[in-house]
Order: sequence, then structure tokens, then C-alpha cells
Amino acid sequence: MLKSLFSGVAGLQSHQVAMDIESNNIANVNTTGFKYSRANFSDLLAQTKSIATAPQGALGGKNAVQIGLGSTVSSTTRIFSQGSIQNSDKNTDVAIQGDGFFIISPDGGNTYKYTRAGDFKFDAGGNFVDNNGFIAQGWLRDKETGKVDSTAPITNINIAPGLTTPAQPSSEVVLKANLNSGPLVQSFSPAYQVKSGTPPVLPIQPALDANGNAIASGNVGVMFNEVGEAFSLQKDQGVWASFVDTTVTGGAIVAAGAAELDITFTLDDGTTKQITTSGGLATNTIDENGLRYTSAINAQSAVTGVSASYDIAANTITLVNSNASASASHNINISAVGNTNSGLIVGSTTTAYRYQYDPAGTSKLAGSDKTFTTIADLREAMEVQANADGGGATSNVEIRVDAQGKIEIINPGGSANDYDINLKITAMNAGSIPGGGITENVRFTRNMEALNSVLPAGSSGKAFSQAFNAATHSSSIDIFDSLGSKHTLRMEFRKTALDLTTGSTWDLLVSVPQPATIDTVAPTYEKTGSIRFNNDGSLATYNPPNISFSGNNGSAPDQQVSLSFGTANAFDGMTSFDNPSSTSGISQDGFTGGDLVGIRIDQSGTLVGSFSNGRSFGLAQIGMAKFTNNEGLSTEGGNVYIQTANSGDPIIGTAATAGRGFIQSSALEASNVDLSRALTQLIIIQRGFQANGKTITTSDQLLQTLIGLKN
Repeated sequence: MLKSLFSGVAGLQSHQVAMDIESNNIANVNTTGFKYSRANFSDLLAQTKSIATAPQGALGGKNAVQIGLGSTVSSTTRIFSQGSIQNSDKNTDVAIQGDGFFIISPDGGNTYKYTRAGDFKFDAGGNFVDNNGFIAQGWLRDKETGKVDSTAPITNINIAPGLTTPAQPSSEVVLKANLNSGPLVQSFSPAYQVKSGTPPVLPIQPALDANGNAIASGNVGVMFNEVGEAFSLQKDQGVWASFVDTTVTGGAIVAAGAAELDITFTLDDGTTKQITTSGGLATNTIDENGLRYTSAINAQSAVTGVSASYDIAANTITLVNSNASASASHNINISAVGNTNSGLIVGSTTTAYRYQYDPAGTSKLAGSDKTFTTIADLREAMEVQANADGGGATSNVEIRVDAQGKIEIINPGGSANDYDINLKITAMNAGSIPGGGITENVRFTRNMEALNSVLPAGSSGKAFSQAFNAATHSSSIDIFDSLGSKHTLRMEFRKTALDLTTGSTWDLLVSVPQPATIDTVAPTYEKTGSIRFNNDGSLATYNPPNISFSGNNGSAPDQQVSLSFGTANAFDGMTSFDNPSSTSGISQDGFTGGDLVGIRIDQSGTLVGSFSNGRSFGLAQIGMAKFTNNEGLSTEGGNVYIQTANSGDPIIGTAATAGRGFIQSSALEASNVDLSRALTQLIIIQRGFQANGKTITTSDQLLQTLIGLKN
């Protein structure tokens, strides 16, 4: 009888413990990061009145007779389900989404405690602490490397008040850009050598020779006209040019009577044209024959390019080829004479020459037909010939390239060999050489045809071609020295060569404003190099890979700055596609000094500092711990847990790695207590307590009845 009393008492005690646990849950419904617990009931040791027996013979087996002695709370279980995330207006509040705990220490890292409550703040000493004053643990930024090393041991997170960052000199410039490989460009500049002596600025200025003239430079084959259209010169394409007319005057008297003309002209393409007359009368006078001969010659001018005139007084025929027609031959070349009645003799007179492009660079500037590669070759070849046509280099004809990239011709006079220039430029086509095979380059011809003019010796007039331009592109960025001073680093690219097999080449000019220097060879404020691309537009190679920068303002000298233009044979940096030249990205890693103006926390738990110099970088990173058995942790109050023998050792690392949750800033994790569940549980506990009370009162009544039997 007494056993039922004790069972009831045990039930009351168990439900009282459950009531205490559920009351604690409800009390912490608004506690940040709180995890509710539940009571785990179990029965007490039962009294065995008879044991179980096995079947024997005809008698079946019997179960044991056991009487339970009540219940007890054998354990409590803390439920670590995710609490809801509530946004806050405090940037140092952090919440964990997922598994894991913040690590805090009350004694400078000698012992660790753990919490899910992320309402941290900075104290007066710059320590990152919770509401208990315990310091959050993690990793600090290494002053040498500038990185937060999360593989190092954790330590107190402390960010000194009034933190400043010293200047960091630039060590790398990264450029991602496209240099237009197409036949039409929007970014170009005149074809000349870039000026030295002052940092070049747009528009790029030309280098000058001793006479103050622009120094021509650049491969004509990769140049562009005034509207950005590529010449795309192929080997042997070019123009005919003559500074004076080709002239031949006969030395013999034209015969009278029935004499006939019979001469042969050799044309530019190696073919011949025979010109004859017939039907002469014995009564023909000398001047009648002369007029007949000139008429026959002039009838073929469209083919031979030669026009004839007859001087009656001198009784001579003069032949002239003015190089005026691209479809006719350009010189006088008499290869055969059937009779000499005209006074003309076998021989050649040449004043018109071919100026042909040779991409291999084997230029021929004097003598017969010329070859050129660069605009400088073309200019020099024309000037050499202009002086030769005047009787030698002592003539004052000058040909140069001006600041607009135009070929300029002047004939100032002042020399005994000066002459009146009658400049004729005509196209080179299939009839220009033996065997043909030359097609006219219309754009190049038009650029050169603008030179056609008459310049009398001693005149002030000038002849100009259209502009020759090089495709260009420039990018600039400010780099920093060891004092934090800014210096503008400028990179200029000019297209200089094209190889049909390998790709294109661009010149590179890197410059800084004086008194800064990047080279030991004058001019020391600039450095030249080149960049080459493969025929698929990917980067092949570039030079220089770095510059040695000295600010010459008290900062550290010989500051090494690497130029990162991309990976060879890849498309991750500089490219050369048929798209407009443009810079899609440029950056450098230096900065000036600055003061800390704000801190934010990212999902990895990194405390990112923002400084007055516009830079932001990680100052520290919050450490997180994960346990094999979270339920094995023991609570100490104040939202703090400690490790126990059954929790396992903490596995420490960064947020969002190895099963640890990520961190959300400006937010707190709410309690995971569900009031609807908790209040329902109160009802169940209350009913259980009441039922156990009824067990005791009923047992009491039975005892009273038993005691009453004695009376």
C-alpha cells in the first residue's frame, strides 16, 4: 500500500522538475540565442515479486510479476534548433545561421567559453566583447603580410581605438583592355615618333629633328587614314610618283617626202606598243611629216602615257610623259626604231618611280623603283628622289611629316639646282609591273594623291598628303609611393606591325610625371616596350614586365611595380579583337595613409575596416567552434556554455566552412522557444501533476479503510 504513496510522490517530484524546466524555457522566450530544454522521464526500479518462468512440459511459461516504484527525470535535453534571425541596427551584432558557437574568453584566452548570443561591442580598450565582458576570440591581421591568417591560433579580437593605416606603396598595376585589331578604329593619332623631353599628353606630340620637323615613325602597312580606315597594304602595293615630267627631244631633223614613222615603246608591264604611220606622199614637207608623227604618237597616249609635240622651227619632236594617268605607262622607254625619221633614238628616260610597300623592312630609298616599310622610309625615298631630279642633294626641296601625320613638301628655292616641281602621284595597278599581280590600294592612293600640285622654286606654297595615323589607346592610373603620394602612371599603345601568321605588335610607352623616374636611360621618366598578340587575339608576350619607380620626393627609391597585362595565350588580360579599343579594368594595390572610420562584418566573420583614404580591408576574423555533441555542453548562465567530457573537443575554424554556419551581421538570433509548444507542455505537466496527486489521496483513503478494520 505504501508503494503507491511513494510512486505518487515520485511522480509529483518528476513533474515538478519538468515544470521547472518548462518555466525556465518560457522565462527565456526573449533571451538572445537561448536554446530550450526538455525533461526526459524514466521509470524507477521495479520490485519483482516473481520472476518469469519458461514453459515446462504441459505447463506454459509465466511472465514476471513486477511493481513499478514511480518515475523520475533521468536527464534533460537542450534542443539546438535554429532560432529566427532578427535584423538590428547595430553593425557589431552578429547571428549564426547554422551550426557552431562564438568563442569567448574571460581571462585573455587561457580558458574558452562558447555562446550563440552575438550581441558584441567594442569596449574602451578596443576589445570585441559580449554583454558579460568576455572577449571574442579569432584572428588578427598580420602587419607584415596584411592578411588575416585563419590557420594561426585564435587570440583576443582587439582593434585599437583611433587605428590608422600607413601608406602602402604600389607593387602591381593590373590592366585589362582590348586593342582594336579591326580595319576601322576610333582611337588613333598621327604617325610620328612620340615626343621626348616632357611627359606625353593627349594629343600625343611628335619628336622633332634638328630642323624642328616631326620625326616620322611607324609601319605604313598597319596605318589608317583620316577617318580611321586601315590601309591594309599588301606586299608591293603602292603608288607611282614623279616630281618632273619625263621628256625626250629628238636630235635629228624630221625627213621630208614619203618617210614613215616606226617606233616601239616598252610599257610598265613589259609589253610593247609599236606606233607606225603610212600613206606619206613624196610631196610631204618636213613639218607635214612632223605633224603626222606627233598625231600618231598622241593617238596612243592612253596606253603609252606619252604625248608628242613638234617644234616646226627646230624641226624636232619632243616626247613628254607627265605620269598623269594610272592606266597608262609612266616613263618613256623606246625599245626599237624602224627608221630614224623622227629623230628619236633607242633608250629610256625615267623620272616616275614605283614606291612599293615591303613588310619585311628591306627598304630601298634611292636609285630606281623604291621600296618602303615605314612612313620614315617613304618620306626619305621621296626626298632623295626630289633632290636627284633637281641635280643633286644641294637642292632645297624638303619633304617631312608634320604634326598632323601628313607628308609635307616645300620648295623654298635658294639653290642653283632648284627647279619647279610638278608632282604627280598615280595609282599602282595590274599594269605597273611585268606579270601584273598588283592590285590598287585605293585608300593609300587617295592619301598620296592629295600631294599632286605644282610648286615653283622659291615659292611659299606647300603640298600636303592626307594624314597617316596609327591606331592608339591609352590608360592611366594613380600609383602611390612609400609616403602615400600619388603619381599618375600612363600606358600608351601604338600599333606598329602585323604578321599574318603570328599576329600584331603594338609599341608600349610607360610614363610618369617628373621629377619621378622609371628608367636610368634618358628620358628617365618614361620607358618603352612592346606588346604582342597571337592571331586569335590572345596575349602572346609583353615587355617590360615591371618598372623601377622613384618618386624623387623623399620616398623610398627603386620601388618595384609589376605590370600585369594577363596570362600568355589566354584572354584574362590584354586582348586584341576586332572591337573598339577600350579599358575594361585597371587597378593597383597601393594607397595613402588613412584613419579608421567604420567597421562592418561579412558572412565569413571578417571585421572589415573602412578608412578615410577609401580603402577597406580585413582587420580581424571571428572564430567559430563546432562540437560533435552540442547537447553535451553545460550552461553557466549569461548565455554561455562550457565544454564537458560528453561534448567533445571544439573544432575551431572560420564561418561557413566544415559544417559551421555562416555569420549574418547587424542581426541577432532569437530564442528558439516556441510559446505554443511550451504552454501546451504546461498543460500536460499540470495534468500529470494532478493525476499523481490523486494517486496519493486515493492511497490515503485506502490506508484509512485498512486502519478502520481494527475498530
